[in-house]
This record gives sequence, structure tokens and C-alpha cells, in this order.
Amino acid sequence: MAELKEGDRAPAFSGTDQNGKTVTLDHYKGKNLVLYFYPKDDTPGCTAEACSFRDNYQSLLQHGFEIVGVSTDDEASHQKFINKFQLPFTLISDNEKTIVNDYGVWVEKNMYGKTYMGTARKTFLINADGTIKKIIDKVDTKNSSQQIMDLA
Repeated sequence: MAELKEGDRAPAFSGTDQNGKTVTLDHYKGKNLVLYFYPKDDTPGCTAEACSFRDNYQSLLQHGFEIVGVSTDDEASHQKFINKFQLPFTLISDNEKTIVNDYGVWVEKNMYGKTYMGTARKTFLINADGTIKKIIDKVDTKNSSQQIMDLA
């Protein structure tokens, strides 16, 4: 699959949220969606990113954005993460790695000289019509919500 670019149609997705409910891209038709991918629940960078969205959630909503996070963690992990940090938005569990592959964020990573496959931290701003408006490759985890508002 070719790498996604700004102006491309966002790939349709279907995943299960923290409550076991199915969530699709169509649920957000007519709304601006912040679809953010992150490696793992309850790790320092991922927590900072999620808490930035939480702390500025009302402001993001006022700017017309819905927030959805995606990782390969399971529903129970998402539920625990949400409860621990009072996250007010949806987290999708992508155990099958379908969404991360469709969005090109399931990549080879390298840590301490060892390579492994994992989720790249990346954010997609998707317009109300399903078009990718912006892609943030270099996410500032502590200021992730400000990065989005700066692009709005």
C-alpha cells in the first residue's frame, strides 16, 4: 500500500472501542476527526499525549474536532488506561493490526540495537468529508492538542 498523503481519502476502518462497541470512520462523517496512533497504553509518551488531549478536550471539541486514539492494546488495557487518567474520548483496539497497516503506521522499529514491529506515533486530521487534511509525523506528546489547534 502506498504511503498516505494529505488530500488522500482516509481509509475506512472498523474497530472495537474500550467498551466492546464497533467504531467506524462512518461514525464521524460530517465531523472533523483527530485519529491518533500510539504505541502502548500507560507508557510515558503515550500518557502525555492522551493527557494533552484530555486537558484540552473541550477546546478541541469547540474547534470542531472529535478525538479517537488507536493502538494494538486490547479493550481491557484501554479501559484501564481511560479509567486511570479519566480520558473522555474513544480508544480503538486494533489487535488484528488492520487499521495500523491501512494507515501505514505498523512499522519496523529499533531499540537498543534490536528491531521489532510496532506502531509509529502519528496523527491524522480527517475532514468532515473523509479526506486527510493534515498528517503529523513528529508528534509533540506533551503538546499534541496544541499541534492540532495550530493547524485548525
